[in-house]
Amino acid sequence: MTTPVVEISDLKKTYMLGKVPVEALRGVNLKVERGEFISILGPSGSGKSTLLNLIGALDKPTSGKLLIDGVDVSTLNDNQLTEIRQKIGFVFQFFNLIPRFSAKQNVELSMAIVGVPKIERAKRAEQLLETVGLKERMNHKPAELSGGQQQRVAIARALANNPRFLLMDEPTGNIDSKTAREIIGLIKKLNDDGVTIIMVTHDQHLAREAKRTVQVFDGVILADVVN
Repeated sequence: MTTPVVEISDLKKTYMLGKVPVEALRGVNLKVERGEFISILGPSGSGKSTLLNLIGALDKPTSGKLLIDGVDVSTLNDNQLTEIRQKIGFVFQFFNLIPRFSAKQNVELSMAIVGVPKIERAKRAEQLLETVGLKERMNHKPAELSGGQQQRVAIARALANNPRFLLMDEPTGNIDSKTAREIIGLIKKLNDDGVTIIMVTHDQHLAREAKRTVQVFDGVILADVVN
């Protein structure tokens, strides 16, 4: 039996707003198996962004368990958390590309950081950009690319280090509706090819594109349904 990519048990997160405790998550239970495509749906303030930060090992829970590939994140030090993050591909609403770098160089950078040899990372960057439909644009800088093309570069970059899963935060929030449909088509194709995807969104229509939707409200899971 394979270990779930993410396994969450009675997860709680409390922030202090001045002297007032704010319960962002109030006992969340969730399991994500390898190869799934799930959306985490909720309005602003529902706790979905907190959940994203915890799954991404960007923050630690107040209590409860969060296992990534069977490892309890709450027990890790900063260096170990950095190692866990390198197993996760992040795709955000804002593309966060380096303006002076070409598409290929932006994808290569994430591999350079973890010490992938130059020839190997150049070859993989070209393969990934071809996968996301940018073979002819790999030497263009972000300013020379459309919003949808920039998001494709961001997706290729997120895939560069063979992550255990992709964590996507409103991946179509900064592009027009036609381009958004193209990006969703690409995300679905990646999932069909075996990539595990966790997508956080406030958009019900986008959430339904996933194979499973987890609805978060007021720090708890209200529903977990197969689409």
